[in-house]
Amino acid sequence: MSRARALWEQVPAPVVDLVLVAVAAVDVWLTLWDDTRPGVALAALGCAALAFRRRFPLGVFLLTLPIVLTQPVAVAPLVALFTLAERSRSRPLLAGCVALTAVAGSVPWPLASFTEVGRTMTLIDFVYSLATAAAPVLFGQLLQAHRDLARRLTEIEEAREHERALHAQAVLARERAQLAREMHDVVSHQVSLIAVQAGAMQVAAQDPNAKEAARTIRSLSVTTLDELRTMVTLLRASGGNATELTPQPTLADLHKLVESSGTHAQLKGELPPTVGTPAQRALYRTVQEALTNVRKHAPGATACVEMWQDGDTVGVTVANSPPTRPSLSLPGSQQGLVGLRERAEILRGTLEAGPTTDGGYRVRLRIPLSAD
Repeated sequence: MSRARALWEQVPAPVVDLVLVAVAAVDVWLTLWDDTRPGVALAALGCAALAFRRRFPLGVFLLTLPIVLTQPVAVAPLVALFTLAERSRSRPLLAGCVALTAVAGSVPWPLASFTEVGRTMTLIDFVYSLATAAAPVLFGQLLQAHRDLARRLTEIEEAREHERALHAQAVLARERAQLAREMHDVVSHQVSLIAVQAGAMQVAAQDPNAKEAARTIRSLSVTTLDELRTMVTLLRASGGNATELTPQPTLADLHKLVESSGTHAQLKGELPPTVGTPAQRALYRTVQEALTNVRKHAPGATACVEMWQDGDTVGVTVANSPPTRPSLSLPGSQQGLVGLRERAEILRGTLEAGPTTDGGYRVRLRIPLSAD
């Protein structure tokens, strides 16, 4: 049935209208009752009007009413009623058209013969005509509802596709932001350490070749940090709070981090084992970022990493003394503290960072013990 309907929809509309006009004319010719000139003219006008049923459905219906009154036909008025019902959403209008068709089909023609037919037969004709006229209207309304439902389903599917696209974009944006944070926390830490060690080697080395190699290593490290800063900025152009990438470090890795930081740092304090994994990652990243900044911006300074617990909150404080020599010119991504504050806000905590009275710098993270 669906295949036949698809084939029917491929037929051009003018061809369908011409076929209906021809069928209606044949119907009039076979059942011609009023063969007077006015009767034939009205029948011809009503049949020809079907060619314009799509543009003027109500007008075409009114032109077919005289055929119902003067001729015992069915095709022209029923087609006009179907077209009107298919395109109109006014139920009162359709009800009135059905009633007009039933009245025109039941009133005897010529009118002088009304007394001969009788009231009973007229009433029977009215009921029959009413049922006949209601059928194409109901079918037209059903087709209209079917089209509306198909259109609505299409809109719903488009909305779902749009929602899926937005969800995919949101996921991608969160992953980009997370990737940017991880690149800064991990890669920047390691590369800046390479740059600092290469700078120290360049100053201490006596061999010209060793000096040149150290200078090259430091130059490449600085370039890498600068490119990393650009990549992090691009990745952070959009994003949000996402789950952390795996694998992630924990508090058990802090000793190794402090020992390999390239600074004179001391680790103090302990935290309970009930600290959640997200909180451990935030504490680790805070220490990592703070020690990286000490190494980059405060050469020769000493640092103290203190883990502490205060009631239902835990935290870490990283404080360093003033630098003892000029800092190296290393590019910064300017995203380290931003990322740390984001982590703290995700876990309903706070991050404080600023210079101390003695010329050093202090970073302090406080998060709930139950943060997850």
